[in-house]
Amino acid sequence: MQNISTYNFTGKRAIVRVDFNVPLNAQFEVTDNTRIRAAIPTLKKVLDGGGALVIMSHLGRPKKSEDKYSLRHIIPEVEKLLGTKVLFAPDCMGKQAAEMAAALKSGQVLLLENLRFYAEEEGKPRGLAEDASEEEKKAAKTVVKESQKKFTRTLASYADCYINDAFGTAHRAHASTTLIAAYFPNDKMFGYVMEGEIKAIDKVLLAPEHPLTAILGGAKVSSKIAIIEHLLDKVDNMIIGGGMSFTFVKAQGGKIGNSLCEDDQLQLALDIMEKAKAKGVKIYISEDVIAGDAFDNNANEQTCDVDAIPDGWLGMDAGAKALETWKNVIMNSRTILWNGPVGVFEMPKFAKGTLALVEFVAKATQQGAFSLVGGGDSVAAVTQMGYADKVSYVSTGGGAMLEYLEGIELPGIKAIRE
Repeated sequence: MQNISTYNFTGKRAIVRVDFNVPLNAQFEVTDNTRIRAAIPTLKKVLDGGGALVIMSHLGRPKKSEDKYSLRHIIPEVEKLLGTKVLFAPDCMGKQAAEMAAALKSGQVLLLENLRFYAEEEGKPRGLAEDASEEEKKAAKTVVKESQKKFTRTLASYADCYINDAFGTAHRAHASTTLIAAYFPNDKMFGYVMEGEIKAIDKVLLAPEHPLTAILGGAKVSSKIAIIEHLLDKVDNMIIGGGMSFTFVKAQGGKIGNSLCEDDQLQLALDIMEKAKAKGVKIYISEDVIAGDAFDNNANEQTCDVDAIPDGWLGMDAGAKALETWKNVIMNSRTILWNGPVGVFEMPKFAKGTLALVEFVAKATQQGAFSLVGGGDSVAAVTQMGYADKVSYVSTGGGAMLEYLEGIELPGIKAIRE
């Protein structure tokens, strides 16, 4: 495994897997360039080091080649941020892509068309009839897996070295994120995004300064079970907010009105509380909530104790008492991990608790704590407040970050380290 900072790119073509899966508007303009911006230091490192670039990514979830998912739409944004002209191969396979890659000179950039226009990228068969038998499904999978080898070999033939800088897809064993690495046994490395993500999560999981506090929010306990259980061996405090907290409240006999609840997880919630107690981990659930009489931004609201929400009302945001308690915990922490909102963040009226957390985490960071924020709405809250540079690290990983926090070895990471 090589290191991007010390690798000699002079005269070499580097094929870089980035995550340019960015949102586009009706005019096919990039509306949020965060992911492109994140990859620029890696791409510039290759160019400044005398190399040429072959960039590959996916965009959306196309089932076939469709113009609305074409990466050609993002070229103006990439050119603007990279500060150089970007050539485009209208097909990631085939003669033209191979010829364009072979002709690249130092300092030149080639962007390949959307990898997911090919079923081979994900290795999943497409176009199967809904009533296909298990035998037919198995046969189709075998065919795709076989042709996936050729697909991967072709991508690898475009370059002399491989860089994986797409942490957001590191939990997927796809051709461009995992399989291709085998073709570059001595010339594969992480890009700066991957390096930064791994370093930040490892700092929380493997070498945290204590007290370590995890703030977990979002709708469902079921989607966070593995993370909660993995973190119980590592954290000192766990703040549980958002919709998932009501499952814990109901499990302990509280009245939660019409609040979100997973009745099939009540026993699990009690087990988690028991395990936490046995391990000396303090769990903090909202003492009070802002309740609404409808799941609506214009709902009537009232503050009530979390275990005494009236019938017909539902918990929509963290209350003032809960925020004060959480603030004290966060301000006394040396390491903070935050994943998930603590209210219905998409509704401005019920986003106050989540936005208050942004301020607490930023203030604790200013006082020397290390803070890692990940997960769509938590990242959105930090960005919305203009605080992205006031926390230690903002993860763009989503699902990859969650799996890494569960202690799973991600295929995209393993492929580079092997």
